[in-house]
Amino acid sequence: MTAKPLQRRSRLLAAASLTAAAALTLSACGFSSESGSASGSGSGSEGSAGAPRTVKTAMGDVKVPAAPQRVVVLDTAELDSVLTLGVKPVGATHADVDSGFLNYLPKDQVEGITDVGQMMTPNLEAVAGLKPDLILTSKIRHGDKYAELSKIAPTVMTENTGYPWKENFQVHAEALNKQAEAKMVTDDYAEHVADVTKALGGKEKAGATEVNMVRFVEGADIRVYGKKNYIATILADVGLGRPAITDQAKDGFSYDVSPEKIDLADADAVFHSTYGDPKKSKETQTTGSGLWKKMDAVKNGKVFAVDDQLWIQGIGYTAADKILGELRTNLTK
Repeated sequence: MTAKPLQRRSRLLAAASLTAAAALTLSACGFSSESGSASGSGSGSEGSAGAPRTVKTAMGDVKVPAAPQRVVVLDTAELDSVLTLGVKPVGATHADVDSGFLNYLPKDQVEGITDVGQMMTPNLEAVAGLKPDLILTSKIRHGDKYAELSKIAPTVMTENTGYPWKENFQVHAEALNKQAEAKMVTDDYAEHVADVTKALGGKEKAGATEVNMVRFVEGADIRVYGKKNYIATILADVGLGRPAITDQAKDGFSYDVSPEKIDLADADAVFHSTYGDPKKSKETQTTGSGLWKKMDAVKNGKVFAVDDQLWIQGIGYTAADKILGELRTNLTK
């Protein structure tokens, strides 16, 4: 059941891509399917294959090509978005992980994408060398580089990343002229969410199950995730309950604790991931402690280690689809 929305979406996106390719071919030949005759120029409408479009961004209105062909993405959310919409970018930054591009992404989809540097410090010469016709990123990541990036290609920036991922996805879809495909994606996501909620016993039972997300981070305190971040939106969509501690999260993002206070993260179910070395992130120390082992979630077998790249770093519908599947599998055990 959990794989059906993604499988159907893949077929629909493939069909949509073929349709778009055919439209581009007709446009290149100066053929107007509407009139059935040669056309000298685009009509200027949003649907015109040759007319540039205006997208509202965090940096103001930006004119983008009607159908971008050489897209560069500078963050993980943007990479998830374009691949979800059936577009393979010519370039992308890599996350600070051994795998480079996040490991939950299908290898055949990322194969051939040029690595243009680390996410926070993209190599602008490498970006320019790819001759992109569209760059996607966010102001919080690369706002200081906007002037340089916009000289290379039209640059569409969202304000932030993470929590507003659904709104950002719509901006990405508009920039790519993939609004129809975006609707397929969001419809399938809604269907998958409903399937998972039903599998958990319905809205009332799901709401009575309190779930926490804990992240061990090298060089930082342990994070108990609040209600204003990417993973929290997925938990909320399913209708799962959240413990009171999440209301104390700073700016709604996370409530940070030391290993000596890890019991504050207890819940009916606890998911946890690790960024960096398990020892340096205090994961080994914490999960081996008596305090951890006394938590109800641990004693009841409701603690689940999950992939940080998928659950925290991915930030998109392809990641969300996989997370929904893992939520269903683990919480129905």
